[in-house]
Amino acid sequence: MQGFSDILQRLYEMTAIGSLGETPAYLLMYFIAFLLLYLGIVKKYEPLLLVPIAFGVLIANFPGGDMGVVQADPQGFVTLPDGSREVIWDMPLHKIAHELGIMNYLYYALIKTGLLPPVIFMGVGALTDFGPMLRNLKLAIFGAAAQFGIFAVLIASLLLGFTPQEAGSLGIIGGADGPTAIFTTIKLAPHLLGPIAIAAYSYMALVPVIIPLVVRLLCTKKELCINMKEQDRLYPEKLEIKNMRAVKIIFPIAVTTIVALFVPTAVPLIGMLMFGNLVKEIGSDTGRLFQVASGGLMNAATIFLGLCVGATMTASAFLNLQTLGIVVGGFLAFALSIASGILMVKVWNLFARKKINPLVGATGLSAVPMASRVCNGISIKYDPKNHVLNYCMASNISGVIGSAVAAGVLISFLG
Repeated sequence: MQGFSDILQRLYEMTAIGSLGETPAYLLMYFIAFLLLYLGIVKKYEPLLLVPIAFGVLIANFPGGDMGVVQADPQGFVTLPDGSREVIWDMPLHKIAHELGIMNYLYYALIKTGLLPPVIFMGVGALTDFGPMLRNLKLAIFGAAAQFGIFAVLIASLLLGFTPQEAGSLGIIGGADGPTAIFTTIKLAPHLLGPIAIAAYSYMALVPVIIPLVVRLLCTKKELCINMKEQDRLYPEKLEIKNMRAVKIIFPIAVTTIVALFVPTAVPLIGMLMFGNLVKEIGSDTGRLFQVASGGLMNAATIFLGLCVGATMTASAFLNLQTLGIVVGGFLAFALSIASGILMVKVWNLFARKKINPLVGATGLSAVPMASRVCNGISIKYDPKNHVLNYCMASNISGVIGSAVAAGVLISFLG
């Protein structure tokens, strides 16, 4: 009988049930993981991003599973299971995998090195059509205006006691671009990568909720009924691009060159974004490159990025006041970016004969193409014939470039 009791005791100790009783915080992390899975699967809020992140959160918080990412301190030290401390950058990858688990291997090989964000940007570029922006180039100014949220939250974060590097990483959430937020945080404040990445991707997924909220607060029905096509008929553009294919090929080369000259630190993101777009626009001659960049490579990078980012969200790393401040600050950065784009449109309309629907300004952040689809949905609720998708995409696409350049500026000044 005693032997049977010992077996039961051993079986119980083998499970994670006892640890859950000792650390109830794990239960809260499971709730967060299940909530994110619900938003991704049921609500379909960016499932390609949210499902891997949510599942990474889930598997990282099972005691004994060794799937949570162990963050290095600012000096690069990590604590090993035997209690000893080593500098993570002095450890070979096979030792990281053996001592800390496979998720740490993936995290330090793919995320901390800054490899995956540029790879994903290359895929984004391959999937992006700059045509709407090039046809409505003046609308790109609203993508630039929407970057105000980044710098407003940066200043507020400094006043609240964050270091300049932490404040820069927090502010970049306002760009609404997950890879950009991750890349910037790796460079400036890697110890905050988990909560910042979660906040950035969560708010990107919640674009269908946040944009309508800000629009209702700032826009009137009359403004939302401005018909952009009717404005084009009343005030046609004087300059018309005749050879769009040539312009689309020249554009990524020109942008990369200009950005590289003025903001070299933005080249890893802008350069890969534009390269991906270039192989798309060249056509059949680079068709195989386009298929790889926009297909399997980007999908694999997205899977590993999502799982690793979720795995940084362990109970000990996530449940603290600093993380709460990051989540709140990230929301403010996101909302301010939307609001600043809308307000820029309002200022424009005070002086211009050709009016612009403020929904175009609301898409100045980088959540492409979801932000444009959401704003087009808002527009047709007020007027079923008032489709603003192409105009919103002009601002939306310029926001991608703007956030990457803003990230380069922050890294240059604060790195």
